[in-house]
Amino acid sequence: MLECLWFALLYSLMYIHVKSRESHQFLPFFRAYLRQRHPLAGKEGDRCERPFKTQYIFRENMQELHISPGKMTLQQMRMVARDRVRIQLLPGCEDAIRNSVQTVDEVISSGRVIYGINTGFGLLANTVIPNDELEHLQRSIVLSHAAGTGGFMEESTTRLLMVLKINSLARGYSGIRLEVLEALMKLVNAEVYPCIPKKGSVGASGDLAPLAHMSTVLLGEGEVFYKGKRLPGREGLEIAGLEPTVLGPKEGLALLNGTQASTAFALQGLFAAEDLFAAAIVTGSLSVEAALGSRRPFESSIHEVRGHQSQIDTAAAFRHLLGKTSEIGASHKYCEGVQDPYSLRCQPQVMGACLTQIRNSAAVLAVEANAVSDNPIVFSAGCDIISGGNFHAEPVAMAADNLALALAETGSISERRVALLIDTHMSKLPPFLVEKGGLNSGFMIAQVTSAALASENKSLAHPASVDSLPTSANQEDHVSMATFAGRRLLDMAENTAGVLAIELLAACQGLDFRSPLKSTQPLENARSMLRALVPFYDQDRYFAPDIEKATGLVTYGDFNSLMRDGLLPSAFT
Repeated sequence: MLECLWFALLYSLMYIHVKSRESHQFLPFFRAYLRQRHPLAGKEGDRCERPFKTQYIFRENMQELHISPGKMTLQQMRMVARDRVRIQLLPGCEDAIRNSVQTVDEVISSGRVIYGINTGFGLLANTVIPNDELEHLQRSIVLSHAAGTGGFMEESTTRLLMVLKINSLARGYSGIRLEVLEALMKLVNAEVYPCIPKKGSVGASGDLAPLAHMSTVLLGEGEVFYKGKRLPGREGLEIAGLEPTVLGPKEGLALLNGTQASTAFALQGLFAAEDLFAAAIVTGSLSVEAALGSRRPFESSIHEVRGHQSQIDTAAAFRHLLGKTSEIGASHKYCEGVQDPYSLRCQPQVMGACLTQIRNSAAVLAVEANAVSDNPIVFSAGCDIISGGNFHAEPVAMAADNLALALAETGSISERRVALLIDTHMSKLPPFLVEKGGLNSGFMIAQVTSAALASENKSLAHPASVDSLPTSANQEDHVSMATFAGRRLLDMAENTAGVLAIELLAACQGLDFRSPLKSTQPLENARSMLRALVPFYDQDRYFAPDIEKATGLVTYGDFNSLMRDGLLPSAFT
């Protein structure tokens, strides 16, 4: 009973102050308490397949999102990826949408032959389709192109994909009716998510197979997920209060053509990379203290003379956490050490380079998420329809490849710090961070796990964008592979999260061995967040649950609150 009252008090405080800066600082402690007392808190029941799926755990009500077509922010996209949303288009976009449909109708009436409107597709583009077959043409392209394979996208990915598609089509360059967009919005708002296989797109000509699977539901075909259950597409329409849609000229192609699947995958990788970057700054700072490292390599003058802004900002983030000194820092002020190993000393340089990749990729993906990327494009002002190649997802593929580098390096340098901490000759801590070594193995195999995860990421970091296989009988002879480039990012993020979780455990274990000396207040806060979930490792015990709980702290964005404002492109700090 007392625990229920305590929980109610905490929840009430959080509800009252949810808009305040103080609440963001309080949030990680509340989440840690919830996960300690209620293991399922912070997850989405059966649908929570990955730790990066959701960030905030109290939002029982759906978040309202008003979309200004072509002007979505990264923060809004992060919200869509992490929360259930109810969306609507801001007034003012209807005229552009209707004008594009009118332009398509006028072109057909004039007898002009336009790719995708009254022709076949791909190599069959030279085949002219009679006007009385145009509706059948659009239905056929949706059904035939729904040829994906493999496991289904998580509902968070599908939700983000659908919102990005609505955002793009609502700009009024695609020749698709407002009623079709409203049907997609009703599906999102009813939490009826099409079953979309993860595999089957090469990222040009757009993400055809994934978007076709999304579109089959509008026709009353395919399948959906609703409240964790897999249902026929027609039943999903009924739940959303919809009837099957009869697609008009160009509409099927407008739905299928575009980079929204690749971009959704890449954005989820971006958001995970940001959360892991924040966690790595915290774990790296904790390791500096635990290993009795020097603060001097973080001084601003070093980084300013090199000039890389992200390195300068990263060094400032470390200084923010490490402060000028601490009780632990003062304890070795006159030690004989001259230089720390690179994994401690070069953190601003390595993580600064990672931050550059994160920021650059964020800028590219923010543009792409708001782009018109279907084909052909309708320009109502000049009553013109132009066939081009905006569906080619090369920008997304390269952005995702750069995020892969950042994720791999974040885990790589973290693993080296774990190795340093367990090495008594380097850290001056008990071997393998446990008392009575030999009887106890301590962190011995945890470091092996971190090495395995970091090594796996080396293979996954191989650039996808340099690969290409021709498709459609060589008509589409160069493709981006952007979908795989983005999709593999969450696998890499899981690996890096595991490495950082092990470092978090090891660094806090090392700090505990330095007691009664304390670190700075921000780092003591971080240690308290872990210790609310995981006790000191006094002797060997079942280790995996400790790693799992620490991984929760890393992946749920709990350490974002310890970062300075403006450091990361989309993260709520």
